[in-house]
Amino acid sequence: MGLDNIRKNYLDLKSKIKAVCQRCGRDENEIKIVAVSKTFPAEYILELYNAGHKDFGENRVQELIKKKDEVRNTPLNWHLVGHLQTNKVKYISNFVHLIHSVDSFKLAEEIDKHAKKNDRIIDVLVQVNTSDELQKSGIEPDKTPRLCREISSLENIRLCGLMTLAMLTDNVKIIRENFKTLKNLYNELKDIHPDFKYISMGMTSDYEIAIEEGSNMLRIGSAIFGAREYH
Repeated sequence: MGLDNIRKNYLDLKSKIKAVCQRCGRDENEIKIVAVSKTFPAEYILELYNAGHKDFGENRVQELIKKKDEVRNTPLNWHLVGHLQTNKVKYISNFVHLIHSVDSFKLAEEIDKHAKKNDRIIDVLVQVNTSDELQKSGIEPDKTPRLCREISSLENIRLCGLMTLAMLTDNVKIIRENFKTLKNLYNELKDIHPDFKYISMGMTSDYEIAIEEGSNMLRIGSAIFGAREYH
């Protein structure tokens, strides 16, 4: 698609989100888009920023740091949306806006430790494996309440909600069930955890279903930036 199409793609996406929200009786302003910029160059990020967008997500710590340095004078909100290893936490703890992928208390403790060192409170989501796929990160749904309880005991972490990845399939029923599982968990836990505000689910291939099932945070890459070229 290239640099020239980014603004148009972004406006098209917002228009489609608005239509989905109207169809299912939701307010489009509830939906936050995290533009997943992995593999795309910094100029793509700046183009989207100039179109009025501030939230950007990366899967890998190394790429996140590189991109942050490349657009260093631009006030962006950086999201870590991929799997996070405990030994990489220290590299992003002084600036990351939201970590979507906390799936163990050990990782949460490491984030808390480095947040303290930087005199910050770091916002996190618990990643839940709602598709029961062994190759996917995320905690099992039935273990989620306990992990949320444990994370809430940490002083320098703010638990802001839940995240999931639906199964990569053409079977809409399965995708919908994966999202329903997360929404039900969210509803069960939100009264216990007062800072809950985000249900991060839905990507380019399934964001319409995610909105219908209650998502308020979408992680969108190729619908904005174009098809990825992996080298």
